[in-house]
Amino acid sequence: MADKVEIRARLEFRRAALTQLREAYLALLEGGVKSYHIDNRQLTNFDLPDLKKAIEDMEKEIDELETLLQGRKSRRSFAVIPTDW
Repeated sequence: MADKVEIRARLEFRRAALTQLREAYLALLEGGVKSYHIDNRQLTNFDLPDLKKAIEDMEKEIDELETLLQGRKSRRSFAVIPTDW
């Protein structure tokens, strides 16, 4: 497990990336541009669902890192399969 300094660095990186993703989404949504560049990626209006998914994933990662930073364990889901004897 990473120490708190590493978790903070990861958290800041993801927050910066989330800001860029949100800016790209809003720019494409407003129709002011037909495409948007983030580093070496080019997005177009047709990429809005993919961009929305990337934003949601980034938000989940940020939530998990904030939980780790507070000293709690990140949530893990598991399935229970009922059986009939």
